[in-house]
Amino acid sequence: MFSELTEIWQSGHLEFEYPWMFWAILLPLVIMLLPPLKFRSEALFVPYLDDVLNIKKEKPSKGVQIAKRGPVATAFLYIVWFCLVTAAASPQLVGEPEKQIKSARNFLINVDISLSMDTRDWQNKEGVTVTRWEAVKEVMDEFISRREGDRMGLILFGSQAYLQTPFTDDLEVVEALLNDSEVGMAGAKTAIGNSIGKSVELFEQDSIQKKVMVLVTDGADSGSELNPIQAARLAAIDSITIYTIGIGTTRQQAYELDEYTLGEIAKASGGQYFQASDRLRLEEVYAELDQLEPIEYENNDFIPKRLLFYYPLMLAIILGIGYNLIAGLIATGKQFVQKIGKDG
Repeated sequence: MFSELTEIWQSGHLEFEYPWMFWAILLPLVIMLLPPLKFRSEALFVPYLDDVLNIKKEKPSKGVQIAKRGPVATAFLYIVWFCLVTAAASPQLVGEPEKQIKSARNFLINVDISLSMDTRDWQNKEGVTVTRWEAVKEVMDEFISRREGDRMGLILFGSQAYLQTPFTDDLEVVEALLNDSEVGMAGAKTAIGNSIGKSVELFEQDSIQKKVMVLVTDGADSGSELNPIQAARLAAIDSITIYTIGIGTTRQQAYELDEYTLGEIAKASGGQYFQASDRLRLEEVYAELDQLEPIEYENNDFIPKRLLFYYPLMLAIILGIGYNLIAGLIATGKQFVQKIGKDG
């Protein structure tokens, strides 16, 4: 508990919502200074009272005896009262102002997992040669984690395109499902046009106006029922901005990158084409995307507050219960001692 209080204290400064409540601390003192209440009552006359008292060897009291608490008990109860007043003043820990992220954009990652992505010609962070897909996943994980506030989705495509993750603001789910994907799951070909068409269908199911797609591939369109450039024009009608990323190079190889088509797709939708020949360049591309599509914030600053009233309230309850238990034990002990004395 003490470590938690220390952590809370270090995270901001203490304020009271109702500081005027502390005037109530003086209330017990005011009551103590007031004169005692006096009122008349009827008396009962008992004949031969003096004779009875003489026989019992007792003396009559001269008035009502008022039980008074000792200084320790008084101080104890005053501490309980102070805790209750502190709780009523509503203490709270106020942190530094924070800007609220505005969730007003759907961000779709449309990535190629055809057999060409299994080419082992890229390096990971440690400099180990890995497949293109492994390197892309590593960089994409970092990019997704930075997109706080965006609702992200994931479409994977090869011969066919399929939805891996619908739009969600749970970025950890998107990362997990991305990492569960493997090359060849969607077939051997590269149906870029079909993947864009699938993406347009997904965007149409949502009402958010800001729509952004990142298309990642290392090859040329093959096996699509829909022409990629025509699909991009349809996406532009639906106000979808497409950023295309070409993985690999344009030199003659088994899987040739079609930069012309990727450039036209981006141009038709108001986006931009990036070419990434290695992992370092891909990191730079995603950094540029962060600048082109920055995280948006609300105009009003958010001031985090943590209510602390339950701490003094809990202390008052514990002290109150403890006081009554101790007082009860002391009273019981005195009665027991008196009983033993009379029996003896």
